[in-house]
Amino acid sequence: MTTPWRVELTGAEVGAIHALLGEVTRRYPTAEDAAFLEDADVIAHEIPRRIRRTLRGFRLHEPTCGLCVVAGWSIDQTKVGPTPRHWKDRDPAGSTLEEDMLLVILGSLLGDVIGWSTQQDGRIVHDVVPIRGHEHEQLGSSSEQLLWWHVEDAFHPYRGDYLGLMCLRNPDRVPTTFTTISRVGLPPDQVRLLTDPRFTIRPDEAHRPSTRGAAPITDRVRQAYDKVERMLHAPAQVPVLFGDPQSPYLRLDPFFMKPVDDPDAQRALDAAIAGIDAALEDLVLEPGGIYFIDNYQGVHGRKPFRARFDGTDRWLKRINVARDLRKSRDARESAASRLLY
Repeated sequence: MTTPWRVELTGAEVGAIHALLGEVTRRYPTAEDAAFLEDADVIAHEIPRRIRRTLRGFRLHEPTCGLCVVAGWSIDQTKVGPTPRHWKDRDPAGSTLEEDMLLVILGSLLGDVIGWSTQQDGRIVHDVVPIRGHEHEQLGSSSEQLLWWHVEDAFHPYRGDYLGLMCLRNPDRVPTTFTTISRVGLPPDQVRLLTDPRFTIRPDEAHRPSTRGAAPITDRVRQAYDKVERMLHAPAQVPVLFGDPQSPYLRLDPFFMKPVDDPDAQRALDAAIAGIDAALEDLVLEPGGIYFIDNYQGVHGRKPFRARFDGTDRWLKRINVARDLRKSRDARESAASRLLY
């Protein structure tokens, strides 16, 4: 699929970004560093103007295509090394440090990059790789199982406004599935039903303790898992559509939703799901491509594939971006913290 919000880096722009990253990687040890995260939006001012203008326009105008692509970054396959067998196995030498930082810097032009204490041990930049044993799970680390389309972290009121994906490797051209609610024509009576808070969305498995790595579980992290557990067993009733009824935002994750008691509301939900199914397109992420999905308009998933687990499999970097940190202040340790509990 194509998007009108696509910018291809020129040779001069790639050179300027390389020079900037050379300076930044000498100044900060990792993309998780608190000082780097605080400075990232200032550093972003030094990204070539054409790129900044594109991302600013995507944020300001909220185009209904829901997808912005920055293409043309070159991935040195030798430097980044083999695809990790697990997200826990990130190279301590920082073989992807430039890519991690570039994704965060570009994401900072849309808002503030955030992370979850209940996901990938609280990392801000996630590694999305197939993991042996997860083949048939509803997780980004699955492979042989269809990953159902969804709004990222739809269950949570503080979910990101944007999802950022950077492709490091995709030799099998595994398709990501994508579409937006704007491509689904729902009659006004169904829109009205879907804007009522009568639907429930349970947390996905990525936020459960069973997927945690080796990081210690502090009291604060335990409380975060307890909150997820409460959302699992007693999810709040929420609307599926919200905002402007003529151009609504979307909050939907069908795999983790139960039927509702109201037959009319269930029919409206079924119609929305069927409409999205029909509008879904394949998006093959290319190495060096950086993809920003409007998480209030778009849904994404992934088609099945057979992983080899030999260091050559599909490998993405992932971030979440919030336009307003203040709305999650009760879930963060300080005003400047990016980690949600």
